This record gives sequence, C-alpha cells and structure tokens, in this order.
Amino acid sequence: MIKKTIVFVDGNNWYHNTKKTIDTKEIDFIKLANFIANKFDLEVKQIRYYNSIPDISENPLNYHKHMEFLTNLEKQGIKVFKRKLQKTSNEEVLKQKQRMIETLDLCKVCYPLVKLNCFSCIGNTSKKEKGIDVKIAVDMIRKLLIEKECDVCILISGDADFIPAMQTIKDSKKEVITALVYTGYSRELRDGRFRYLYLSPEDLNKNCMKDYKK
Repeated sequence: MIKKTIVFVDGNNWYHNTKKTIDTKEIDFIKLANFIANKFDLEVKQIRYYNSIPDISENPLNYHKHMEFLTNLEKQGIKVFKRKLQKTSNEEVLKQKQRMIETLDLCKVCYPLVKLNCFSCIGNTSKKEKGIDVKIAVDMIRKLLIEKECDVCILISGDADFIPAMQTIKDSKKEVITALVYTGYSRELRDGRFRYLYLSPEDLNKNCMKDYKK
C-alpha cells in the first residue's frame, strides 16, 4: 500500500533560496509536491503553505501582489497559513550585538574598537519572521504523531531549525523528508540522519512549472 504524505512548504525559506535559480512565481506547487512525493513512492494527501506577509503601509503594491499569490494557492486547494513580519527594534539589535561581542574574548584594547565599529552600523529596524518555524514544527508533529493523518511528512525547506522536531518524529519511528535547491540547504539536513531530495533547476523547470510556461 502506498504511504500518504502531507507536504509542508516553508514559503519564506523556499522563496529566498530559489529566487536566484528559477522563476519562483511560475512554480506549480501541486506539481512540485507530487514530483517530490513520487521520488519516494508517496501519495500527496495535502499541501500546506506557510508564509509571512509584508506590511501594507510600507509597500501597498507588494502587499497586494503577495496576498493575490496566496489567494491563488488557496483556490488550488492548498492550505495557507500566514503571519505578519515582525520588526526588530534597535534596542533588540543592540542587545544581540552586545552578546555577540562578549563571546569574542577580546583584549582591553580591541574591545572598545570592535564595539564602536559594530554598533555604528546598526541602521534602521529590521524585519524578521516570527512563529512560522514553530507553527510548521508543531503541525508536523500533530499531523504525523497525534492525529496520524499521514505516514510521512515532506518539508520543503533547508532550515536546520527543524531538526529537533524531525528527530522527535524519527524517535517515534516516523519520518520527515526534506527537499530544496542546493543554495541555502543546511548541511545538517543532508548529513545522513534524514532522507532528503536536492531539487535541481533542471528538474524544477522540466517538471514543476505552470502549464502555460511550457
């Protein structure tokens, strides 16, 4: 009997690691999910896409394009989960840099010079994704181990932060398979502990693009 899988897409990780390799907006995620599943003799039961959304006040056009993209995914039957990008204040950045400098074990002469140069490049507040990785990790454990809706999870991401959740699942005699392009694919995810699939640009362009692109 063919095992069933739920495909979890880490949207931000996917986009930032593939945008220089392929035309990301032309990817058909249903084809992508099935392409990966077929490599491991799995049947796709569900696709879940997780993504942060930009601030509409900063760039309304970018916001509406992004929301249109997510809406189109939902129309295809893909379950979409969204979170807003959070801003990191200068105070938070200062604390982060201070902690980093303290780990360098600098001498009394070097310490003030490094601190001065490091703090001078703080700039404006930065944006970061909060909660998406945790949501994906919890959902994989819930769907696989608690609700038992699938036999295997496929995670489209190269982020090593998922390893603790993946190891927990593996310890329970279940499995998470990862897939991504080479760029940004954590070596820890490819060190032999977990099965994985390297997605080449050739495979993506040949098998995972929207029909009209062909």
